[in-house]
Amino acid sequence: MSATPLQPMTFWDHLDELRKVLMRILAFTVVAAAVAFVMKEELFRLVLAPRSSDFITYRLMGVEPFCVSLMNTGLTEQFMVHLRTAMYAGLLVVSPYVLYELFRFVSPALYDNERRYATALVGSGYVMFLIGTALNYLLIFPLTVKFLGTYQVSPDVANMLTLQSYIDTLLTMSLVMGVVFELPVVSWLLAKMGLINKTLMQRHRRHAVVAILIVAAIITPTTDAFTLLVVALPIWLLYELSIVVVRTAPRMDN
Repeated sequence: MSATPLQPMTFWDHLDELRKVLMRILAFTVVAAAVAFVMKEELFRLVLAPRSSDFITYRLMGVEPFCVSLMNTGLTEQFMVHLRTAMYAGLLVVSPYVLYELFRFVSPALYDNERRYATALVGSGYVMFLIGTALNYLLIFPLTVKFLGTYQVSPDVANMLTLQSYIDTLLTMSLVMGVVFELPVVSWLLAKMGLINKTLMQRHRRHAVVAILIVAAIITPTTDAFTLLVVALPIWLLYELSIVVVRTAPRMDN
C-alpha cells in the first residue's frame, strides 16, 4: 500500500505553530528572568559596577578614585527596576534560543541557498549586537557615567542620581549600540539587493563622518570631545568595515 502524501499546512496550521513557538520562547524567557531576579546581588553587582572607580575600565585607564551615589525616589521604583533589569537579562541569556526557534519556524519556507544566507545573516547580526552591547558596557557607558556623574557646576551642588535614570541610560545605550553595530550586516544585505555599492559608500564618506558625529553626540549626552570621539571612532570603523563587506557581497539573482 502506498504511503499517504503529506498534506500542506494551512494558514491556521502555521498560525498554531507560531503560537507554540512564541509560547516556548516566552516560557524560557520567564524562567531565565526568574533566575536573574532571584540572583539579585550578582545581577546588580554587574549592573552597578560602572559607577565606581573599581570597575575594570577605570583601573586600566588609571582613573582617580570616585563613586557615583544613587538614590531611590519612588515607593515601587526599586522593585520595578529589579523586575525590568531581570527581564532584560533573561531575554539576553535566552536570545540564542529565541533566534533558533524563530529560524526553525521560518527555514522550511526557504530554499537551500536562502537558508545558508539567512543563517549567516542572523548569526553575524547576533554577534555584532553582542559586541556593540559589550562595548557600551565596558567603555562608552562607564565614560558617560564618569563624566556626567561627577560633573558639578559648583562644589555646593552635589550629584544624587536616581536609580531609574542610571538603569534607563544603561539599557537604552546598550540597545542603541547593539543596533548601531548592525551596520555591516545591513550594508551587506543592501548591497546584495543592489541598493548600495562600494563606490557609493566611498563617495559619501565625508557625509557619513558628519552623520556618525551626530549619532555619537546623541548616544553620549556629554559635552567633552574625548567621549564623543570614543563613541564615534568605533562607528567610523564599522562604516569602513561595511565598505569592505559591501565589496564582497554577491548580487541577488533576479
